[in-house]
Amino acid sequence: MASSPCGNSNFDSGLEIKTRSVEQTLIPLVSQITTLINHKDKPKKSERTLAAIHRVGQAVSVAVGRFVAVGEAIATENQELKDEMGQACFEARRAGDAIAQLTDVGSALPSQPDGRGTVFSDRTGMVKAARLLLSSVTKVLVLADRIVIKQIITSRNKVLVTLDHLERVSTFQEFVQIFSQFGNEMVEFAHLTGDRQNDLKDEKKKARMAAARAVLEKCTMMLLTASKTCLRHPDCESARINKDAVFHRMRCALEQVIEIVTEARSCGENKVLPASIYDGIKDFKSSVECLRENLYTSSPQSVGSQLEALVERTEDFTDSAYTSHEQRQAILGLCQLARQDTQQLVHAWVEAQSVHAKEATEDMEVAILKTCQSVNDLRRELHKVAVGRASDLLKVHGEQLPLRALKAAGAEGNLEAVAEYSRTLTEQKEQLVETCRLLCHVSGSEPLEITCIHAEETFHVIGPQIISAAQTLALHPSSKIAKENLEVFCEAWESQLCDMALLLREINDVFEGRRGDKRPYLSLPRPGKHSLTNLKTAKAVKLDAEEQTSMAKLGLELRLLSSDVDTEVEKWEEQEHDIVRQSQSLASMAYNMYLFTRGEGLLKTTLDLFHQAEVLSEEGLQLCSSLRTFSTQLVDEEKSLVVTEMEKLVALCQQLQMGAKTPVQGKTATFQKVDSSIQTTRGILTVVLSLLPFCNKLNRKYKSERSSLGSPQDWRDRQDAATPVKEEGALNSKNSNGFGVKSLEQHMAGLNLLESK
Repeated sequence: MASSPCGNSNFDSGLEIKTRSVEQTLIPLVSQITTLINHKDKPKKSERTLAAIHRVGQAVSVAVGRFVAVGEAIATENQELKDEMGQACFEARRAGDAIAQLTDVGSALPSQPDGRGTVFSDRTGMVKAARLLLSSVTKVLVLADRIVIKQIITSRNKVLVTLDHLERVSTFQEFVQIFSQFGNEMVEFAHLTGDRQNDLKDEKKKARMAAARAVLEKCTMMLLTASKTCLRHPDCESARINKDAVFHRMRCALEQVIEIVTEARSCGENKVLPASIYDGIKDFKSSVECLRENLYTSSPQSVGSQLEALVERTEDFTDSAYTSHEQRQAILGLCQLARQDTQQLVHAWVEAQSVHAKEATEDMEVAILKTCQSVNDLRRELHKVAVGRASDLLKVHGEQLPLRALKAAGAEGNLEAVAEYSRTLTEQKEQLVETCRLLCHVSGSEPLEITCIHAEETFHVIGPQIISAAQTLALHPSSKIAKENLEVFCEAWESQLCDMALLLREINDVFEGRRGDKRPYLSLPRPGKHSLTNLKTAKAVKLDAEEQTSMAKLGLELRLLSSDVDTEVEKWEEQEHDIVRQSQSLASMAYNMYLFTRGEGLLKTTLDLFHQAEVLSEEGLQLCSSLRTFSTQLVDEEKSLVVTEMEKLVALCQQLQMGAKTPVQGKTATFQKVDSSIQTTRGILTVVLSLLPFCNKLNRKYKSERSSLGSPQDWRDRQDAATPVKEEGALNSKNSNGFGVKSLEQHMAGLNLLESK
């Protein structure tokens, strides 16, 4: 990036924002200075508005000063970034001072005859200062983010060095000492990578990071027992094979984490996901539906080829030995139907082109609908087959008969029985691997595809490891450590089956249109905490069985409320309405909290729950902001009802936010905090559920009225007349709670457009 972006035509094209923490830090600043620039379009302003502009300009300048002080402290602690960080901080401070000067009321021109003043005579200067400020602040944030990446790399390097020492130890005493150090280093690495995973914007990278971290978590215990077994039985070949496989898998997972955080273009990053049937159907339908807009963008041959490529992928289902005859015939029949409907579409398409039609004919429209319906039916059948097989396998493998038999045969020293049950386990492994491959085809999203691939790889690797551990036990049936080692690998297998059950539910949720939002975690250093090595945090705990039982009723109420909210938002015609989007987000986060009460889902510890509660409260306050905006178009009685419920929602969200941030000590206090958080969340959803149908009714009513009131401009004029003090409120930065109405990219586009005019 150039030292000053003012002369560049594009905003800082060299800096891509890859984490939520950087984006969310920028959005308030972008929102405020965009407000300042937009108000340039209204040159005549009241004294109140001038004062508000002045306050915003000064607030931006002061905030930039504090921000720069943190950046300079970071530069002092990290000499390799000192020059770049210093330059970026200098530019940010200069731009902040320029904005303060340009918004200074004292620099305004003399008053006009009507008593109003004008500001921003130097409009170009304001735009340039704004762009310079955004560019330099973004660079400071990205440089600070590099330090987080450096921390992860340093932590990984320490883990690798200790891992090499562990692999070479020859005595128990030395192993215990080094493994203790290894455990501490892995805890630090887990904290850093966990924060980074949840801060990533790219969902594919987030899923890859989750897969790599899951491998490291499970392999740590395997490494302990496999190494102890090798030390106890140094001449045992199966024990050595077992141990080597664990070390190899850990190194691969560590390398994958670094590839993700550094965006290295190695084999892991270049690995292309296998073409899924879901993607094939989505692309095919898109090509077909595009014909409504333009008959000449593609050729009939290309659409036919797309369908054949899609049908070819279904061979993973039809060629499987585990697919029943009825299922195979159903899939083949639907493929043939899709071919016939596509041929009819091509025929109608060619006829339309022959008469130089400008848009799809009636015959084409019918053929498009039939073709899309036939591939939808195919997708539904494939989903049913994959999910049905996975469910059946989970039921069968839930009894863990081969694992029990292997443990018993190994403890008896019966090598023949171990070999026999190993063949049974291998067959089960192959079934699970193939089922994961089929689930990948119908998963419905790239992150879930990555999770399916991870599950497939895990079953593929752990199966042989269980067998080698069983062989070791059979050779040394009296060895307690060999028995413990086999137990650990069997537990890892069972754990992966549980993960597969959760994956199955998530695939079903996507298929049925219930896709939950993951909570945001921020890995960027917080303001005022420029020391990036401070990793101390409150103790995270899990609910025990008794506590989960007592939470079950409350959790079920939360589940029912979140389902009711989802049902209500589906009734809205405008699915992109802020109220709809934010209500869906609240319901999704509440559902995560319900899963927590069952010991399932994304929230593993009480810290996760409290963090989720904090994010939920912020989203609830965003919804209050949207409701306040919505209420401005309502008449007195309607407005009063909405505002009354909105005030209840504000109070509950603030209560949840304060409760989530309040530290507690001890198990009883922690449980009470969990109970309070879930009860308050229940209250929030109850209020949202009462608001949604009423707001939907009002929205339809006023939408209908607007369509009959004349031009949109007439209606906007009436709205402006009804809200004469809105300009002052828009500039007041003290009580503004949410800046996420527009995406960062939209803000940037607005700034570029202003400069080009």
